[in-house]
Amino acid sequence: MNEQLTEQQQSEWVRKQFQKGNEYLAAKGILPDQVVVQDSRYLVPLIAVWRIKSQDRKEYWVLTGDLPTDHMALSAAADAKDAIRAFSLHWQLKAQQILNANQGDKTQLDFAELLISRAHSLYELFDNDAIWQNQPSETV
Repeated sequence: MNEQLTEQQQSEWVRKQFQKGNEYLAAKGILPDQVVVQDSRYLVPLIAVWRIKSQDRKEYWVLTGDLPTDHMALSAAADAKDAIRAFSLHWQLKAQQILNANQGDKTQLDFAELLISRAHSLYELFDNDAIWQNQPSETV
């Protein structure tokens, strides 16, 4: 998956995803304080799952990468692998709500299709045990 990228390129990708996650949370009014590195996982160059503590001591799973950036409460999943499954299920439900409520808005239909596509891809990653067997976290 990441053999074609140098170690430096992989580290740069992780740093960019970390910044992307922090900016996303800040835009949602959540001020990040620290990342729990040992619980965060990176599948370069596809996705990064961050466990982030906010300044008000709440904790979140944050998903970044080649997909819509999103977050959920830490209580939604036991670990990064389960967080990927939770995001997948959440996106499938959200896409169905968009499709049910849509009044012919092509932008919304396209977004729903993107969510469905990425939800399926996330679930495939969750279900691939080989990916999770020696998946180290790394320093940001």
